[in-house]
Amino acid sequence: MTAKQKELINGFLASLQPPDQGLYSQLVQALDALGYGPRKERGHLVFKHSCHNKQIAKLGLKKAGESQPFFALRFSACQEYSPRFQEVVRQEIARFSNPVAHCTQGMCSFCAGEPSSHVYHGLLPDGQEIDHCGSRALEIPNLRAEDLPEICRMLEEEHAYLMAHEAKPA
Repeated sequence: MTAKQKELINGFLASLQPPDQGLYSQLVQALDALGYGPRKERGHLVFKHSCHNKQIAKLGLKKAGESQPFFALRFSACQEYSPRFQEVVRQEIARFSNPVAHCTQGMCSFCAGEPSSHVYHGLLPDGQEIDHCGSRALEIPNLRAEDLPEICRMLEEEHAYLMAHEAKPA
């Protein structure tokens, strides 16, 4: 991590309450270990890798001047995740009137690889199964220390997918 990136992280962590500082510090360490560094975008930090320009995570404060942090994770290439993260996907799908993943219909070329391998899979309120665009990091509400092992596993899976399908040739 560069000195400027460390400064961004330290500034963010300093704005948090002590329990959140430890949790978010561990998330940043996991991202850094995979080669993802922060960049400031619109008041929050996004994490991208130098081998591709895809966002894997985002963190920041919900409102300027407040100390309530948020963390968003891109985990669309992950094949399995707990009911907690299934609910995150369900909530995201429920936010949109037409949540169909355009890539599954040949209408998008933003993500590389087979569309079915990088979309969020979920259910509409009526029980219909649906695929949703996987290019976005989804906010994980009420983040807690118990989420870290699963988040770290999903980071590794998503990273492997992005490196296999999105990384630029050396």
